[in-house]
This record gives sequence, C-alpha cells and structure tokens, in this order.
Amino acid sequence: MSHRREFALAALLAVAVAVAVLAGRGRSPSRESAFERRTSAFLAGPRGSKATYDVLARLGVPVERRRRPLFGLAREGARRPGLLVVLDPPLDLQAVEIAEVVRYVRGGGAVLAAGDGGGIAACAGWIATRAGQGLRDSLPVVPGGLELRLPAVASVLKPVEREKTPPPDASCPLLVASRADTLLAGRDGRPVVLRLRYPRGGQVTLAADPGYFRNVVWRQTGVAAFAVPLFLAGRRGAIVWDEYHQRFGRGGSLTAATLAWLAGAPAGWAMLQLAAVLLVALAVAAVRFGPARPVIDVRRRSPLEHLEALAAGLEGAAGVDTAVALMVSGLRRRLSRTGQVRQGDAQSWLPALELALPTPRGRAAARLIQQTLRQPGGAERVLAAAQAVEDVWEELHPRTTPAAS
Repeated sequence: MSHRREFALAALLAVAVAVAVLAGRGRSPSRESAFERRTSAFLAGPRGSKATYDVLARLGVPVERRRRPLFGLAREGARRPGLLVVLDPPLDLQAVEIAEVVRYVRGGGAVLAAGDGGGIAACAGWIATRAGQGLRDSLPVVPGGLELRLPAVASVLKPVEREKTPPPDASCPLLVASRADTLLAGRDGRPVVLRLRYPRGGQVTLAADPGYFRNVVWRQTGVAAFAVPLFLAGRRGAIVWDEYHQRFGRGGSLTAATLAWLAGAPAGWAMLQLAAVLLVALAVAAVRFGPARPVIDVRRRSPLEHLEALAAGLEGAAGVDTAVALMVSGLRRRLSRTGQVRQGDAQSWLPALELALPTPRGRAAARLIQQTLRQPGGAERVLAAAQAVEDVWEELHPRTTPAAS
C-alpha cells in the first residue's frame, strides 16, 4: 500500500475521533436541560446551586462535594464535615443514613437542609408545606433585623404531628432540640428558615424553600447576604455538599462511560462501524497473499574474484602490453634511489641494466625482458615478463641465509 493511501486512512481516522469527541462534548452535563430542577452544586443552570458553592469557595471557605452515601459520617475523623448541606435532593436518605446523620448531630455536627432534606426535616420534627392557597402560591417574608429585600417563598415549615406522621427511623423521636430560633418568617408568622440547637453543640438549620439556594435567585435578588451566614454559623470544618442524593454519585470509569456511549448512541455506532472498516482496510492492505516473491541475492565479491575480473578485463581489452609495461615500470621504480621514475623509454634503460648485472643469469633475465617488450604474444608474455623481473630483483638483492652454528 502506498504512503499516500496510508496517510489518507490515518487522516480519516483522526477526523472520526474528532467527531466522536465533539459528539461527546455535545452530550456533556455542561449543557443542562431546561427542565433540570435539582439544587446541585454541580449545575450552573438557573435552578442549580453552583453559585452558592462558588461564592463560598471565593470567600476562602473550604468546600467539598460528596458523591458517596452518608455511611460512617460521624466516624470520619479528620475528614468529618464541619457542615453538611442537603438541598432538597430528589432521592431520600436511607434509614441507615438518617440514623448516621442523627449520630453526627448528637456529636456536635451541623446540618443545613432545604425542603424536606431527603428526610432530615421530618426527623428533626418539621416538614415543608405549601405557603399559599388557591391563586396565591407564594408568601412574602419578613427578615428579622435585616434591611433586605428578599423574594417571597413558596413553602413554609410546619411541625410534625408525631402521632399522625411516623418518623422515617426509630431514632428520630430522640432528636429533640433544646432551642429553636426563627431566622426568617413569613408575613403571617410561619417559620421559613429555622435553626434547631442540640446538646453538645449540634445544630440543624432548616430552610423550607430550596429556591433561596438557586443560581437565578442569587443573581437577581439579595438572597446571598442572608444565605451566606447560614453556611458559616457554627462551622468547625469544611462545608460538604451532599451530591450523592442529587443523582451525582460516583459512576464507573471513563473507559466504561465511553464504551457505554459507543454502544448506546447512534453516533457511537457510526464511529464503531467506521473504525471497523478502517481496521479491515489496513489488514487487507498490509497482508500479501501468495508465496513470497523471489529476490536477487547480491553478494560482495572477494578480493580473488576482483583480481580474476581485472585479469579478464585486461585480457579482453588486449592489455598484455600494459601489464608487461607496468611490471617493468615497477622494477625500475624499486631499483631507483628515490623511489621515483622519470618518464622515458624503458628500451634504453634495460641495456644499461643488463651491463650492470654481475652474473650471467641476471643478464639473461634482462635480455628476456627486452625480448618480451618487443615481441608480440599472448598471456604467456605476462608470465615470462613476471618471471624475468623476479630473477633480476633476486640478482640485485640476493637472499641471506642464517649462518650455521
């Protein structure tokens, strides 16, 4: 497969991944539904409660979102919440969690519950009921000691008739407040925000209308000046928002969520099919069917093969004269004093060499060299010239033998 096709497939796969990422972002929780009514610190929509969380965080107050059940709340040691915030969750607390909240309050803990608080308000002896009747579905409020313009409320607090409404847990009748302070009341005197104090410093703050903690109300009214002190009063540690009962419990891993989206969403199915087609295309293009193609085995020549090739080339090119002339030139260079040979005719140098040789064998070898240069012939001339050159060299440089001892 050509590199151009590989690059095209890689680009197509990258585009598919980008489309999947954009599709995943389009389905992220940041775009809330217009019908979202949860008072959660994760939601930045009009009915969410993220503004409350962010304001306290900017004030330097330690805040935290809890995404697990309220089991072991009173036994968490250093991580024990200074204030537990439960803002009208859509999921009620289990009986075991209610009992754990009761132990937490008896041990000096503080709770802020809005609406029914998932069952906490009823355990404390109060329930949230509608404030108006008929066409009047809201009730103006009278803030005590504060010159604030607060919006009307849709709910007020009403004591629980223990005989008619059984508590959600057997330990609730024992959660009896030693003191009750009305922090905000309606125009008719019914309590809207109530603080219940218990022995050993525990307290429960009940707010009938969870709308006082929604983003839109904090943005358009002066509720923040009234609500922020509710979080700070009696706090001995971090403020913890209960998000588990807002349906924001800890889910699976990111891999599991991605696989679930791929398997459940139409865009995910399209992505899986496209990835399968690309993988098949790559597999088909990468595998070559049939036997392996024969290739030419290229080996380097040995020095002997190079020599044979040189000899064959000289023979084919009629290089006998060249070979003989090179051997004579090499002998002349070795016999010179400086190792350098002047350019000249070897025919005039060989007679002088013959006269200089001391033995008949050497002179005969010099004459043979002269004859080889003058006479025509084939490869035997090269061999004869080589032998004669070697004889001349040995005559002028005789071999020495070690003396016998």
